[in-house]
Amino acid sequence: INIYMQVLTANIQKRNQIDLYAFVFQTPSAVQKIKELLKDKPDHVGVKVGVRTRGCNGLSYTLEYTKSKGDSDEEVVQDGVRVFIEKKAQLTLLGTEMDYVEDKLSSEFVFNNPNIKGTCGCGESFNI
Repeated sequence: INIYMQVLTANIQKRNQIDLYAFVFQTPSAVQKIKELLKDKPDHVGVKVGVRTRGCNGLSYTLEYTKSKGDSDEEVVQDGVRVFIEKKAQLTLLGTEMDYVEDKLSSEFVFNNPNIKGTCGCGESFNI
């Protein structure tokens, strides 16, 4: 019985560690910007993050409004903002920080992804 309890405890700890990193987390500026964008879209419940095969290095991020959670989507709620992660992108985005940055010439959502192995010269795409 002791061995069974140790194995069960170890499995629960592993599962909790995985759950802790199995999502995209947003910076306060990203949360604020998503809230602003959704104010004008009352029929949308959040934004969906995904990846698509594109660019010279393989993958590119997608971000779109969504009216509902897909069956396979991972849902992350942070400060009242709902972000859904497409199934295809879940492993790719593990532990990724989503930020919103503005400067004099541009404003954009930026993904700080610890899983990236390389990017193209223009920053349009990445590989894992």
